[in-house]
Amino acid sequence: MEATSNESPWGLAGRRVVLTGALGEIGQVIAAAFRSAGAHVLLTDLPDASEAAEAVTASGFTQHEYAACDIASADDVRALFDRAWEVFGGPADIVCVHAGVVGSHPTVDYPVEAFDELMAVNLRGSFLVASEAARRWLAVEAAGILIFTTSWVQDVPWPEIGPYSASKAAVRSLMRTFARELAPRGIRSNAVAPGIVGVGMARRQWDSDPAYRSRAQRAIPLGRLQTPESVADAVLFLASPLSAYMTGATLLVDGGASLYPMDE
Repeated sequence: MEATSNESPWGLAGRRVVLTGALGEIGQVIAAAFRSAGAHVLLTDLPDASEAAEAVTASGFTQHEYAACDIASADDVRALFDRAWEVFGGPADIVCVHAGVVGSHPTVDYPVEAFDELMAVNLRGSFLVASEAARRWLAVEAAGILIFTTSWVQDVPWPEIGPYSASKAAVRSLMRTFARELAPRGIRSNAVAPGIVGVGMARRQWDSDPAYRSRAQRAIPLGRLQTPESVADAVLFLASPLSAYMTGATLLVDGGASLYPMDE
C-alpha cells in the first residue's frame, strides 16, 4: 500500500526503541528520525547530568524518555533494560547499539589506557547491550531487532585510528554471531556501516586540517562528507519491515569510501 503524505513509509509507528549513544550528533538525528516515524524512543547516553538534561530537551524529548547508562557496566545495562520495560510497559522491539568512541594517535604511540577505554565502550559495551536485549526477548519469547553501528574502516585501514577500526571489525563479527544463533528464535541482527560523517572530529578535521581534507576527499568517490540523516535512513530501514528478510548483514552506506585505493 502506498503511504499517504501523513503516513511514515517505514512501518515503525508504535514500535519501542532503545538507542544507545543517543545524545551524540548522529544519535540525535537517529532519535529524531525514529520519532518522526511514530516510534517510541528511550534515549541513553553518558554525559554529565547537566549536559544530558540540556541535550535531551534540545532534541525535543522529555527526561522521562532518557536513561543515563555506562554501557561498559553490566549493572548499568541491566538497569537500562529495567527502565525500558517501565517506560514502554514491556520489552523494547528494537535495540540500536550505536554508542561508540574514537581516538586519533599514530598506531605505535597509541596510549594503552586510551585503547582500553575505547574497547570498553565499543566492544564490551556493544556485547553487554546486545546480550541483555536478547536475554529479555528470549525470556518472553519475543522477536526483536538488533542494529549495530560499525564503520567503513572495519575493512579499510585509516591513519591513526587502528584500535577504532579493530573494534568495529569485532563488532561486526559479534553482530553476525548474534544473527546466527538467534535467528531461529525470531531475533534479527544487522549493522549499518557509515562512512566519513560530517560531524564531530571528522567535521573539525575537514574544516581545519588541509592534509586531512585532501586525504578524505580522495577517499570518498562521491566527493562530500556524509550527512547524519543518511545514517538515520539506513538505521530505520534495518528497523523496518522493509528489511524483514535480512539478518547478519552489514549495510554499507559510505559514499564509496571503502572502494579504495584512495591514493593514486
